[in-house]
Amino acid sequence: MATRAGTYIVLKSPREIELMRSAGKIVAQTLALVKERVRPGVTTADLDRFAEAAVRKEKAIPSFKGYRNFPASLCLSVNEQIVHGIPGKRVLKVGDIVSIDLGVIYQGYQGDAAVTVGVGEISPVAEKLLVDTQAALDVGLRQITVGRHLGDVSYAIELFAREHGYGLVREYVGHGIGRAMHEDPQVPNFGEPGKGPALKPGMTLAIEPMLNIGGDETERLADGWTVVTKDRSLSAHFEHTVAVTNNGPDVLTKL
Repeated sequence: MATRAGTYIVLKSPREIELMRSAGKIVAQTLALVKERVRPGVTTADLDRFAEAAVRKEKAIPSFKGYRNFPASLCLSVNEQIVHGIPGKRVLKVGDIVSIDLGVIYQGYQGDAAVTVGVGEISPVAEKLLVDTQAALDVGLRQITVGRHLGDVSYAIELFAREHGYGLVREYVGHGIGRAMHEDPQVPNFGEPGKGPALKPGMTLAIEPMLNIGGDETERLADGWTVVTKDRSLSAHFEHTVAVTNNGPDVLTKL
């Protein structure tokens, strides 16, 4: 889940990071299971019910459900929907792309990740969008080195998106994460190299590029949650929770 908004930075202890790794493992496992169930004819509500049951089976809590009154465990955003799509009666069809965003609380600590997948056979343009948005996340993660700055991560994602001809969501950003889903600092997908907080061991961040086939502009629908591209072009969203270590990025939501 993306946020708009901070100022303090919490450095986590090794024990706290291990608890976050446990939360992240549940996120990763659940996302993998949900991906297997994405097919034509399935409703977004079906996927949400399955995900919630899978999370609770692991004695964890879906962190999105009830957060600021969000009504579901997954954010499921289809086609031109960027983030925060509410699961419901919508039936997935061949050619759709769907972003699956999941947060989990385990023993008081949070994990958060997202992936975008195709429903059946998708267009070459949509397929390229998915591959490139995943690549943008990987580019950002490679910048996570002690001594660099958050702006280096943001700039790398922005440069990749622009060089590949994509619109880049600016209103919704990544975030610090730990005991709270949204901690400081914010992690924009745009910025200046060498700017922003220095990366230090124990920082835990949710990095989440959102790329659009069309322009940068977004709008929020009447449900108060779902964010779409203003020009209604396709959008994709990939996210990992990562810890900064002296040995580089430690991705906590990766199987």
